Amino acid sequence: MSRLAKKPISIPPKADVSASFGTLIVKGGKAVLSRPIHSFISIEVTPEGVLVRPKNNSRLAKALSGTYAAHIRAMLKGVETPYKKVLILEGVGYKVELKGKNISFSVGFSHKVDMTIPEGITVVIEKNVITIEGADKEGVGQFAANVRRVKPPEPYLGKGIRYTDEVIRRKQGKKAV
Repeated sequence: MSRLAKKPISIPPKADVSASFGTLIVKGGKAVLSRPIHSFISIEVTPEGVLVRPKNNSRLAKALSGTYAAHIRAMLKGVETPYKKVLILEGVGYKVELKGKNISFSVGFSHKVDMTIPEGITVVIEKNVITIEGADKEGVGQFAANVRRVKPPEPYLGKGIRYTDEVIRRKQGKKAV
């Protein structure tokens, strides 16, 4: 069993946690998050904090206890301060624009690529900088990965969509004889 799951997870003063009917609900000042609870895990909300315990002694139950403890910590942090991913679009003529609940990319293809923004996630676009924010850590990370997948950065010219802290190792290219 995970060492982190053995300790109770403290609940911040502005957050409210409830676990009932196989669903974990975390309410905060900015958002409400919910997650289904696996049948091998029991979650109890006590005055000391949230306790995550395996229901049986199987290897999967022990592994899930640590996983759910990490999920609860991420949910408690996300309802207080939203998670944020920043991507940069690099390339001559590459553009991105926000159209309501859609993002439209012009990244060198013969057509524009449109993506729908999921619920609970906000996107801000300033020139070629895309900022993705939301309370759900998993949702923000997955949507940022889907945006990056539209045009991953290439190593020769460095064009494409990359994270701000991502380093692209550049290759030299062909040599003239």
